[in-house]
Order: sequence, then structure tokens, then C-alpha cells
Amino acid sequence: MVEITGTTRLYGILADPIHHVKTPQMLNAFMAQEGIDGVTVPMHVGADDLAALMAGLKHMKNLGGLIVTVPHKTAVLDLCDEVTDSARRIGAVNTIRRTADGRLIGEMLDGKGFVGGLIAGGIAPEGRSAYLAGAGGAANAIAFALAQAGVSRLTIANRTRAKAEDLADRLKDAFPGLQVDIGSPDPSGHDIVVNATSLGLRDGDPLPLDADRLAPEQIVAEIIMQPEQTALLKAAAARGCRVHFGKPMLACQRELMAAFLELSAPAGTAE
Repeated sequence: MVEITGTTRLYGILADPIHHVKTPQMLNAFMAQEGIDGVTVPMHVGADDLAALMAGLKHMKNLGGLIVTVPHKTAVLDLCDEVTDSARRIGAVNTIRRTADGRLIGEMLDGKGFVGGLIAGGIAPEGRSAYLAGAGGAANAIAFALAQAGVSRLTIANRTRAKAEDLADRLKDAFPGLQVDIGSPDPSGHDIVVNATSLGLRDGDPLPLDADRLAPEQIVAEIIMQPEQTALLKAAAARGCRVHFGKPMLACQRELMAAFLELSAPAGTAE
């Protein structure tokens, strides 16, 4: 990591809990490699304090931006001064750039990162059916990215059915030719099964779906990065499924985040 001085730009990651986050390590390694005078630090903030924090951060002149993760991706949308069209359509934000005049500009990169991770792992979504557990911020982004990537059918299963139906309606408007269904905990009959919930972050979490219904020909993918081997992935592997870890999603977001946050070294300093 570069030395922290009075000229160092600060970047935060907002989460609750925060012990599992991997973004600081990834972005700090990237900035050190590229000769960027910046540092990423974790910011543990609860939902009740999020609005107050965001209002204060607008006045922090050496803040370059923020990464947002569970459970704040949906709530932070309305706390930004401006969001991209894709973030507005998805209904969530995970990357925020602070402009020189203190405005907070939000974007959502989870979906693009997740699909990029699948493709990098040799899993092409095009023409395949997908089952998505969850309808929160990350799930919304992944649903739109899977639709954009050309899945043949998408089933959304969420504990609160109304949220799944809302996501399904927005997908149907954006992709009229895509078959979108509301599902149950049963993931059978799909090529790719995705956990886009936070279930698996904590010991003792229930599984996000009925793992007993998984079959060996299915691919089971996670968005959780820590622990790497979630209970769902262990159960899927035990049933002979191919598993896809959460880390590739973050790795594929690195360049997207760096571009949106305008991370670059002063001219002539990068090797």
C-alpha cells in the first residue's frame, strides 16, 4: 500500500456486518500497483445511521467515493444526488463517486461483475435457464444482467413474493421476449442456480433454497465471498453440482469500479 499522506484520496466501503468484505484488499492492491495515491477503508454503519453518514460524507473533500454492500444497496439509491439510468432501473447502487463539488453519483455494477465472473469461469449464460434466489439490490442487478446476457428463462424466488413480482414486472418491461417466472424454494429444472441473498454470511443461516432438489447437471453460483465455501456450495458439491464461487464477481468488478471512480495515477507516475 502507498504511504497515507495529506494528499491521499479516501474511498470507503459501507456494510453491516463488515467483517466479510474483500473490496478494501482488492482496491488497495490495485491502487498500489497503479501508483494511485488512495486508500480504501471499511465503514461499519447500520441502516438507521446511513442517511446521516451520507449527508456528512458529501462535505468530506478528500473522499473519492464509496463501495456499498449488504444491506445498504437499495436504501442508498435515494441518498445519492444522481444515479445512472441502469442503477435507477435496477433500484440499487453499489458504487458512488463524489464529485469535486460534493455531489454523490451512484452506479450499480454487481450484475455486470457477476456475469463477467461466470463467463471468465467458462459458464456462458446465453441460452440457459436461470434460477435466482433473492430480489434485493444485488439480485435485481444480477437479474437484469442475466437477461441482458441472453438467458432463455429466469425464475425469481424470494421470501417476500411482492418483491419478486415487482422485479419480474420490471424485467418483462425491459425484456419483453424473456420468460420470467415467480418460483418457490425448489430450484430444479434450471441450468444455473444463483444465490443472490445474504444467507450464508453467518454461521447458522438457513439455506436460501431447497438443496435437496439440486441435480448434478446444475451449476450453483454464489455472490457471497466470505466464507468462500458457503453452506449452499457445500451442499451443492455434495450432490455433484458444479459450483461457482463469489470471488470472481468482485474480481470482474475491479476494472468497472476503477473506471467509474476515476481511479488513475498522476501522469508519468504509473509504471
